[in-house]
Amino acid sequence: MWHTHPLGQTLIVTSGLGWVQSEGGPIEEIRPGDVVWFPPGEKHWHGATATTAMTHIAITESLNGKNVDWMERVSDEQYRK
Repeated sequence: MWHTHPLGQTLIVTSGLGWVQSEGGPIEEIRPGDVVWFPPGEKHWHGATATTAMTHIAITESLNGKNVDWMERVSDEQYRK
């Protein structure tokens, strides 16, 4: 799911391979040990690749009781790029 975080988000990849993408940017591969920062309000998605699992620690803070705004699903076309 595409989403944003009012105070940003940090991901720490713990195992597997994954993909991250910010709106308008390329899909980037992430690996164990990678740390990814999404600035406040940046529309993005993250998840496993099409053929591998991925686990991560996600760190966010809440603003007025809210830490995420969920948006539309990542389409199959977007996911396969």
